[in-house]
Amino acid sequence: MKLEVLNIQGQSTGRSVELPDEVFGIEPHEHAIYLAVKAYLANQRQGTHKSKERSEMSGSTRKLHRQKGTGGSRKGDINSPLFKGGGRVFGPRPRDYSQKLNKKVKQLARVSALVTKLQSGSLIVVEDFSFQAPKTKELVNILRNLKVADAKTLLVTGEQESTVYLSGRNLVKAQVTTASDLHTYAVMNAQKLVVAEGAITKIKESLV
Repeated sequence: MKLEVLNIQGQSTGRSVELPDEVFGIEPHEHAIYLAVKAYLANQRQGTHKSKERSEMSGSTRKLHRQKGTGGSRKGDINSPLFKGGGRVFGPRPRDYSQKLNKKVKQLARVSALVTKLQSGSLIVVEDFSFQAPKTKELVNILRNLKVADAKTLLVTGEQESTVYLSGRNLVKAQVTTASDLHTYAVMNAQKLVVAEGAITKIKESLV
């Protein structure tokens, strides 16, 4: 399958790039995408949540009043969860939320995510470009020319372009990554996927 290559002015270069069938010619596997996204989000959790339970509270352990004969309910010490400032029943404890996926499932999910963006018409191929120095305004102009400035956009470069990365680092709706660092969540979270022409080969090398 071929896709038109645009320049940074948003105009056609008159060239097209051949998308490898090994990546873009498969039927997307939705469940693999779901598993990869779920695992990614779970791995972002620190799991450091903690609340004090009854045995961890600092306070008197004296029984508040005798068990019987008062007409009131039975009470233990002031650290009881029934009282304000007492311990918490079954509170959160530190835990590891990380999930693992098989290598082939991760690879299938990444490929399926790319195919999904292609089928929905959200994938744009642009000619390779770089800046002499980081300049956010120049990158914003390029995104406007490509008509993706108002959408959540993921820009994929072939190699590590430090000036391009630094130019997009403080943009709210844009993210810059390399083909080798591409992952399923980043692709699915973006509304538009802008791929540099040189990144097509790198994507094939990393996913096939």
